[in-house]
Amino acid sequence: MSGLHPARLCQQIVAGWHTKTGIVSDLDICHTCILEQSLKNLFLGPKGDNPVLKFYYSPAPNPMKVALLLEETGTEYEAVPVDTRKGEQHDPEFLKINPNAKLPAIVDGDTRVFDSNAIMFYLAEKTGRFMPADKHRGDMLSWLMFIATGLGPYSGQAVHFKHFAPEKLSYAIDRYQFEAERHYGILNDHLSANQYMVGGEYSFVDMTLWGWVRAAPFVVGEEVWEKFPNVKRLKDEISARPAAIRAEAIKEQHTFKSEMDEEARGHMFPHTKK
Repeated sequence: MSGLHPARLCQQIVAGWHTKTGIVSDLDICHTCILEQSLKNLFLGPKGDNPVLKFYYSPAPNPMKVALLLEETGTEYEAVPVDTRKGEQHDPEFLKINPNAKLPAIVDGDTRVFDSNAIMFYLAEKTGRFMPADKHRGDMLSWLMFIATGLGPYSGQAVHFKHFAPEKLSYAIDRYQFEAERHYGILNDHLSANQYMVGGEYSFVDMTLWGWVRAAPFVVGEEVWEKFPNVKRLKDEISARPAAIRAEAIKEQHTFKSEMDEEARGHMFPHTKK
């Protein structure tokens, strides 16, 4: 028993109660399980011995998926705003956390993790929550990397060349628009036969997808949901969850620069300064 992470042990105990009584649901684990805090104290020591996880974020798609997982797992954290349009991601102190000058990043005790997808995997593995069963590990890794190396980057480039590039390059716009839509099409086909991305259960992979698909109309266009209704179905289901509502509200705690003026462009797109 002592080799188990407290959250994983807690989940096993509650799952046992659920089997016997049908009273406690999986979604209730972090919010209603009376054993959770005592188990944390047993394995991790008193609360004061463990620094609160620091979550460095901006309101962009990638930080929001991490916010959702933090809220879903009930992880205690401190949200630290980093205003990218003011160039705060280039501050020397932040570069010690993420030398790539991107958001999000976390500091969890002595551990720092940057890149949103690495953070998602780290948190799911650490907490033992929303991680697909081992038999679905291949699918989990495949779809996670599909989002990390495909949907996210192509969506980001589509947004850049359509909305923020100083000159409209039709070739670049057409290429990234095509690739973004192609990825949405693959997702839509997959979700036509599956309620969730992996293993038939809501997992951190769905949350990873949610970060970007929230912004789909800005990426693809207003007609996106007519083209990809199955993606919309999953997006709407996740967005209605209490944890997603709390995650969306985090950015209301801080003020971020909204203007994309020349100063902001220089911070966001440093190559324009050359």
